[in-house]
Amino acid sequence: MCGIAGEFRFDGRAAEAATVLDMARVLEPRGPDGWGIVGHGPLALAHQRLKIIDLSETGAQPMVDSELGLTAVFNGIIYNYKELREQLHAEGYRFFSTSDTEVVLKAIHRWGKACVEHFKGMFAFAVADRRTGELVLGRDRLGIKPLYVAHVPGAVRFASSLPALLAGGGVNTDVDRVSLHHYMSFHSVVPAPRTILQGVRKLPPATVRTVSPDGGTDDWTYWEPSFVRDRERSAEEWAETALSSLRTAVERRMVADVPVGVLLSGGIDSSIVVALLAEMGQKDLKTFSIGFESEAGEAGDEFDYSDLVAQTYGTDHVKFTVAKHETDDALEGAVAAMAEPMVSHDVVAFYLLSREVSKSIKVVQSGQGADEILGGYDWYPPLAGVPRADAVEAYQKSFFDRPHAEVAELLAPGALVDSDVSRAFVAEHFARPGADSAVDAALRLDTTIMLVDDPVKRVDNMTMAWGLEARVPFLDHEFVETMGACPPEYKLADGGKGVLKAAARGVLPDEIIDRRKSYFPVPAIRQLSGPVLERVRAALTDPAARSRGLFRADAVEKMLDDPNSGRTNLGANALWQVALLEMWLQAHGIT
Repeated sequence: MCGIAGEFRFDGRAAEAATVLDMARVLEPRGPDGWGIVGHGPLALAHQRLKIIDLSETGAQPMVDSELGLTAVFNGIIYNYKELREQLHAEGYRFFSTSDTEVVLKAIHRWGKACVEHFKGMFAFAVADRRTGELVLGRDRLGIKPLYVAHVPGAVRFASSLPALLAGGGVNTDVDRVSLHHYMSFHSVVPAPRTILQGVRKLPPATVRTVSPDGGTDDWTYWEPSFVRDRERSAEEWAETALSSLRTAVERRMVADVPVGVLLSGGIDSSIVVALLAEMGQKDLKTFSIGFESEAGEAGDEFDYSDLVAQTYGTDHVKFTVAKHETDDALEGAVAAMAEPMVSHDVVAFYLLSREVSKSIKVVQSGQGADEILGGYDWYPPLAGVPRADAVEAYQKSFFDRPHAEVAELLAPGALVDSDVSRAFVAEHFARPGADSAVDAALRLDTTIMLVDDPVKRVDNMTMAWGLEARVPFLDHEFVETMGACPPEYKLADGGKGVLKAAARGVLPDEIIDRRKSYFPVPAIRQLSGPVLERVRAALTDPAARSRGLFRADAVEKMLDDPNSGRTNLGANALWQVALLEMWLQAHGIT
């Protein structure tokens, strides 16, 4: 896990290595174990390294293969790199390291851009080819590893975070109005390729982009799950299939040259990861949980459940209890660590948990993604039985924060688009072939689009802020493909994630399986008060916010007068959503 940055020029000038180095410095928390930069002609590449695979200096980046004429920077992990290495070695390739980065270099030489179809992992990479003069950018199927792109005069720049591109200068930082509408509709999700800023874009998941020496680009989308039935199976067979596929995904994510732990919330998702690792014979497995002080009657920890799992499987378990003042103090750092504004209240929880975990370990597995893959959210049941033709309307009512008319009541006229672009975005995706039912269509959209920015981006940003690599077995692409074919009724059964609950019987204690679904509790943000509320007020009344004028002044004033009664359609704090955007813009010096 690392941070990458680069510039590729097509105007005849040499790449600006000093600018790329400025971008890389912002990424240092992602890779605190070392750094490197190379520059030649139109290209400059920089890398911040977190040592996980091949801890020696032969695994350092940027990695140059003089024999093949290739130079690469790579972020992530190819879980099957040893198997690919053996295959490539058998075909005559010689290796000078034991790193997965070198496997990427050889693979792109052997298979071209189709190399990504051989990779099982999470990744973002840039590979320059000396012979063709081309630059190839790639991103994993589920978008677990980020890659941001900005076009500046005569060049394209890329980096593992949006703030890194800002450090390079020359980026249009005006707020994108379409993205703002998405932000206000999709609980801060801005689907790729857009970001909240006009001058920065994201390489979409499952995409390989080839940039030619004259600046032309060609994109190839190499993967999309279909969410259609492949064959008839009983509920019991699907439970067995789910468990078998998940077992493979969990085992795959133990590949490392350092120890691997687990972030254990006590919910079924992270708990079954622990159970499967214990079943595989993992000894001295380190698990970690976090809890917070209660606020306004809301409980702040789930230690009863995480303790039960830790005791059942004999893990080396560590609990962190966070005082309210620590939550208040950590908010500034968490917002600064966001590559894009993220409204989920548990961002601070992951930020603080990662801070503590990183003191003793570099790699963890985590349970994110199960709800989107296996139908765990409460906006899925209302879609069951809805005719496929009516899926967009049903999804909007269940999933959107607010309808277009209410967005218009919050946004200033100059910041509002003329039409409901968020509904149109969903309609376009629902109209694609595949996805047999309304629920399938929603699951496909959430799996391939929405979860990339929440929770995937949230987990990446908050863990990498402390040099901690998080691996997510529920987002193993083979598991996603397999479970995409599972009938929705098996997923929605038993209050949601029914197929996983059935698979977990006999593997997990029943108390974990049958517990009521909950979310990572951070009461101090759900119930705004004290220093957090003051930060919110300061951000929304700051001269930068008034000058920017994104929100109607009367709407903001009304929310500030009653900070905790305004809720989105999904029950989130509406004031927090508005304020978080301004807090993020101001934290990154965007005026």
